[in-house]
Amino acid sequence: MIISGNIKETRNQIKEWKRHGLSVGFVPTMGYLHEGHKSLMEAAKRENDKVAVSIFVNPIQFGPNEDFASYPRDLEKDAALCESVGVDLIFHPEAEEMYAEDFSTYVDMNGLTKELCGKSRPTHFRGVQTVVSKLFHILPADRAYFGQKDAQQLAVIKKMVRDMSMDIEIVGCPIIREADGLAKSSRNTYLNAEERAAALVLSRSLAEGKKLVESGERDVSKIKKCIEAVITGEKLARIDYVEIVDFADITPIENLDAAKTGEILCAIAVYIGKTRLIDNFICKYR
Repeated sequence: MIISGNIKETRNQIKEWKRHGLSVGFVPTMGYLHEGHKSLMEAAKRENDKVAVSIFVNPIQFGPNEDFASYPRDLEKDAALCESVGVDLIFHPEAEEMYAEDFSTYVDMNGLTKELCGKSRPTHFRGVQTVVSKLFHILPADRAYFGQKDAQQLAVIKKMVRDMSMDIEIVGCPIIREADGLAKSSRNTYLNAEERAAALVLSRSLAEGKKLVESGERDVSKIKKCIEAVITGEKLARIDYVEIVDFADITPIENLDAAKTGEILCAIAVYIGKTRLIDNFICKYR
């Protein structure tokens, strides 16, 4: 397995594989890998001849009061997990390799980035789109794999690729959960034992909301109130948002029947203590 922090070397390696007719799957990550990341790598391994993973904590997607400095990092552990799956290349650059001192070019979009996480993290998706665009140029793969846990990010990346005519297929993969239902996240490591138990309120509240949808409820306000009631019952939880949107374009709706394709995204962001966690479900009901 190759580990490189050099853009030119990494790009040349991908191009060499493709010159030999090999397909390449790419998994962009910020490291501190867990079972969710592993599932993306395994999907890439099944569907491609070669697999590349990037491990880069991207500074420009963090706001000024967010957790960039404390974001967990462990390259040795990450590399061992990648090797166990059969990853062929890890791209692990320093920030200086990705962003020159006079860096001033960004990728942004209207619409999809303004709702959900975009409301409380207004510069986040500009940073995500910029780094992912750069990574797609550095690692010109055939397919890139993203998890559904970051459902808005998945929608944003798909639209960016479509709008910019990028020659790469975006593959969305299911949320991976702990046995008790908590969605896998690198930020789960911030939780102490009491907070870890409290964090189960995210998946529990979504399960109640999904039951309402499946029972035929179409009034978004009623579904949201059900979810919010479960979350506010947990003393360590503080709601950032509970939203139900049309998954086609991440626009708010008042009734599920207003969704253009009959597919909705119910997404939540909740602080457990000081740690902000996200979770969601996607439901196609017609």
